[in-house]
Amino acid sequence: MTGTEDLENLYSVMEKTAGLLDITPSRDTVWPILTAYQEFIPQAVIAFRVATRKTGELDCRFTAFPQGFDPYAHAVSHGLTARTDHPVGSLLAELEERFPIPYHGADFGLVGGFTKTWTFFPIDNLQKLSDLADVPSMPSSLVGNREFYARYGLDDKFSMVGIDYPSRTVNVYFVGAPAECREPETIRAMMRDIGLPEPSEKMLKHARQAGGIYTTLSWDSPEIQRITFAALLPDIHDLPARFDVDPRVDMFAKNAPYTYGAVGKGLYNVASYAGGEYFKLQTYYQISEGSVEGKGLLGK
Repeated sequence: MTGTEDLENLYSVMEKTAGLLDITPSRDTVWPILTAYQEFIPQAVIAFRVATRKTGELDCRFTAFPQGFDPYAHAVSHGLTARTDHPVGSLLAELEERFPIPYHGADFGLVGGFTKTWTFFPIDNLQKLSDLADVPSMPSSLVGNREFYARYGLDDKFSMVGIDYPSRTVNVYFVGAPAECREPETIRAMMRDIGLPEPSEKMLKHARQAGGIYTTLSWDSPEIQRITFAALLPDIHDLPARFDVDPRVDMFAKNAPYTYGAVGKGLYNVASYAGGEYFKLQTYYQISEGSVEGKGLLGK
């Protein structure tokens, strides 16, 4: 169990990390989240993420919740987010009922509060579109775009589902995509197929190194809203030399804090949506070799 002093220390780390981006956390928002999940914090993978579309927020992720524990229901019961009758509120529980799930994660903004959950499938037991499409609360746009997923060899490679409660969207993640999915002509074809802008040369270069791909779906539209290519960064200090970044993001990359096992490790995601491209940088404050993230980032 994490005590009050430990939570105070973690909150102090959050304040300092947010300060690198000129962001001031809301203690009234963050503290109830820390206390609600405090029993899981010692074993959690703890990550910080900044997105260039949302420069006034720094997200924190806890990946620690075992199968059978619903981090969304827990958030509702602790008043961290409002209960809803929308399908977004029942999706996680339905996934729990149907799939082998090693663990879940949860995201919250240091300013805005609880936002997302993440449900991980076993890396050696990736799931199929046909099975996910049978989940009653899953957006119909998943099966509506089945030809897209099948065309690029993604329809049996689902590794994770992210549920964004405020925006009412779902991210579906794929690993082990065919190598051609990282080639420029294939990426251009993917963008054309889902009506997104022509990819920039920077995105094409980044996508060649991507280990994962994910798409964003909504209950309100039949279209794929966004596609993102995610790549591991063995050393985030190299980021400014590889990409043009905002000076604050440069400061964040060079000075983000870490504990055991997490030094210099991160994820760099480039996303395309109707409005263009943006990126997300995720750094790790706390990570273990046995976690899914650790196995990738620490070379295990």
